Amino acid sequence: MKVATWNVNGIRARAAQFCEFLERERPDVMCLQELKAEAAQVPPACGRDDYYVYWHGLRAYSGVALHIRKDFAGGEPQFSHPAFDMESRIVQAQIGNTVFASVYVPNGGKSYPAKVEFMRQLGEWARHLQAEGREVVLCGDINIARTEVDVHPRERKPVIGQLPEERNLFEGLLGGGLMDVGRQLDPQNDRYFTWWAPWRNMRERNIGWRLDYVLASPTIAGKALSCPVMREFGTSDHGPVVMTTGPQ
Repeated sequence: MKVATWNVNGIRARAAQFCEFLERERPDVMCLQELKAEAAQVPPACGRDDYYVYWHGLRAYSGVALHIRKDFAGGEPQFSHPAFDMESRIVQAQIGNTVFASVYVPNGGKSYPAKVEFMRQLGEWARHLQAEGREVVLCGDINIARTEVDVHPRERKPVIGQLPEERNLFEGLLGGGLMDVGRQLDPQNDRYFTWWAPWRNMRERNIGWRLDYVLASPTIAGKALSCPVMREFGTSDHGPVVMTTGPQ
């Protein structure tokens, strides 16, 4: 199984790159964030006949999408949103016994309490699904650098995205039964970043933060073979993250 996530920072600006990514990587599940477009504004080129697709967006702000390969799904899935969805920030679909979700957590700049509440409810959602016996793959831009090692030393500071309260909420999400696949596979990598400020060649110099994650239930995470960040791909300020697993 191959699952990919990418904050495109505007699907209209990244439409051609997104189509190139789908054609090259052929993920079974593709999660997008920060569409900055309503469904009607998404360029037609981004639709593919071999994927079930759900666009969940707002004009010029936020938004998520979920693409699921038809031959992987085995039938059209039902796309839905947990009750705590706000500003088009989460879409989910169940394939077999596994719930896949694309999420874009608020960055907290507009309303830090809203971010805290969203994270709290996201944790409850994950725990509830797993308590019911379902597997979970949660992908997207969490907008929190999980630990100090997830921020370049030059960027470490007491700001939103690195605050102890946020990190505790993140650990609560993991404590609810999810695993951080990227860090599980590459525990010592202190240059494993997914977002770079768009100035001073930060991306080229790999001075960044890790904000984008693939989180999965232990039985899925335990079969993960790789979960790299594609820092070289695209012109978004985020790089795609791609998890590949062995046979499920």
